[in-house]
Amino acid sequence: MVFWNPKKKRTTAKPKTTASISKPKVGSVKQELNILPQPKKTDNPKPNKVPKNEDVKKQFLKTFNQLTYRHRSWDVWRDFIIMFACSLSNPVDKFHYEEREKRYLKIIKKYNKREQEQFPELAAYVVMALEENPEQDFLGSIFMELNLGDKSNSQFFTPYHVCELMAKVTEEDVAAVVKEKGYITINDSCCGAGATLIAAINEARKQLEKVNLNFQNHVLVVAQDIDEIVALMCYIQLSLLGVAAYIKVGDVFTQPMSTDDNGENYWFTMMYFSDVWTMRRVFHSL
Repeated sequence: MVFWNPKKKRTTAKPKTTASISKPKVGSVKQELNILPQPKKTDNPKPNKVPKNEDVKKQFLKTFNQLTYRHRSWDVWRDFIIMFACSLSNPVDKFHYEEREKRYLKIIKKYNKREQEQFPELAAYVVMALEENPEQDFLGSIFMELNLGDKSNSQFFTPYHVCELMAKVTEEDVAAVVKEKGYITINDSCCGAGATLIAAINEARKQLEKVNLNFQNHVLVVAQDIDEIVALMCYIQLSLLGVAAYIKVGDVFTQPMSTDDNGENYWFTMMYFSDVWTMRRVFHSL
């Protein structure tokens, strides 16, 4: 037996070459392409455009504290709330435009350029917080955390979860009232920053959603408070939550709301001027 291949004899003849090149078959190319491994699809989590509520709160406090290097905390808070309220009111309430525009400009001049830029940042954080979680009293919680409440007047805001429980226990069948009258009215004569109202609004919203109704067209909020700053805090939050509302600044006992009011101390939300509520006011005046 032979365990190896015998070597072939070398020849001097050159190997023949052919000039023709065979074309690949179309079918085979497709098959080869199909064999190639396909990249695996990975579900990349989308980044959160809106920071979490606690992060927003921290950023708000950080920016706010930067404004307190040259100014007192209470002065900064008061100026922020007044300017924010004026900026929400002026685009829609032309009756008070000139007065509130002058007030805004007088306040902002107290701050340097860098400080002026920080006030819109604070406003943006409030918007983001309520956009992420509309079921909260954001400004009220910040107000108490900064210890800005007037202790001499026992100014302490009710925690939101307590207001939420009160709303669930006391609120009636909203859908039935809306079906009969077209809308409901929620009133708070000592509104503070609006925690009780916000809880009641959210409870009404949930009930109306079950019957496919938009609370913005069927819930009207009427509020009053003797303290201008906290009343404007309520106004800001109701405006950002898209609620039809008006708030009066004044003592409910000596300056109650009446049809004889000249509207000087009234603050109307943007939704109050919507077509739905404008038409309702027209029909009621007939």
